[in-house]
Amino acid sequence: MQETKDIGLRGITVADTKICAIDGEKGKLIYRGYDIDELVQYSSFEETVYLLLYETLPTKKELEIFREELASQRKLPTGIIRHLKKRKKSANPMDVLQSVIPMLADFDTEARTVTKGAVIRQSLRLVSRMSTLVAYWDRIRKGLEIIKPDETLGHAANFLYMINAELPDEKTARDFDISLILHAEHSFNASTFAARVVASTRAHIYACVGAALAALSGELHGGANTQVMNMLCEIDDIDNVEKWIRSKLDANEIIMGMGHAVYKTMDPRAKILSDISEGLAKRTGIPKWYELSHSIETTVMQEFKTRKGKEIYPNVDFYSPSVYYLMGIDPDLFTSIFAVSRISGWCAHIIEEKFAEAQPKPALYRPEADYIGNYCGIEECKYVSIEERK
Repeated sequence: MQETKDIGLRGITVADTKICAIDGEKGKLIYRGYDIDELVQYSSFEETVYLLLYETLPTKKELEIFREELASQRKLPTGIIRHLKKRKKSANPMDVLQSVIPMLADFDTEARTVTKGAVIRQSLRLVSRMSTLVAYWDRIRKGLEIIKPDETLGHAANFLYMINAELPDEKTARDFDISLILHAEHSFNASTFAARVVASTRAHIYACVGAALAALSGELHGGANTQVMNMLCEIDDIDNVEKWIRSKLDANEIIMGMGHAVYKTMDPRAKILSDISEGLAKRTGIPKWYELSHSIETTVMQEFKTRKGKEIYPNVDFYSPSVYYLMGIDPDLFTSIFAVSRISGWCAHIIEEKFAEAQPKPALYRPEADYIGNYCGIEECKYVSIEERK
């Protein structure tokens, strides 16, 4: 039996997939055969969503229809809006998402329809409404009037519009569009695996996404980007970087946003986000956050090389905080922004888990564990009545 304990299933193949490929040695990320570098150069988030859900790039007409369909599904049910307005304003955005997304099943007449076509339609609604839900909650918790979605805007531009109550400039909208593409999919990460495990039980897509959101909320997964921003704020000045980093490494603490479980070289997404961060710093005239990030990256890489004789590189969570912050997005919303994008990848995996011909039926995940006992040891305990226990 293959040893799998205490390694987070790293190196263990659990399923076949046609959705995403990662080459950790070469720093390559592939969505359905297309390199991420080409997608961010030529594609859009909407086209990427189409690719993930329908397994191929659309024609011009297909993309036009798809964009119109996504835009038309952005409105939230009135019942959901009423619920949001009753929520405690201090509620964490990820907690709100995790509880409200399953509620959308109440308003979907196809929620328990188990056909591929129905689940794809449910996916479109989820991709569209996730962004509206995040934007609405951000406005509601701040006591601000919600900004209704604008169907004439692209997905990225519309989200920034709903958050900030003003139209983003074309370059910023494109930068956010690229950020969404970069976060859309990443194979069997923790949240995607959680979604597939739940999908394997034949639960509906809203339950699957609820599980994915729970996994994403942890600071070792989607919550890392908020922790990176907290780090930037704590360091605050470039002159403090070396001392702060060394003190953390001396205490054997991790530096959030540095290193990756899969990539052994530069995360291809981090390089693109670094360039976006630098560009935003120049356009906004606020260089602090990019310069801090770049200084931390350089210092950590040097310290790791000196101390451990090995390389470490930034991951996707390292530069996205400075990008989002300069777009007017609050740090505690960063993980929710991750979900606004990754919902597309989750849905693609849920569809594959439910309908892929290559998967055995039923493909219910059921791993094993070695029982190592309790205070009785590995032998069976003898039951003692409560009156006789000491």
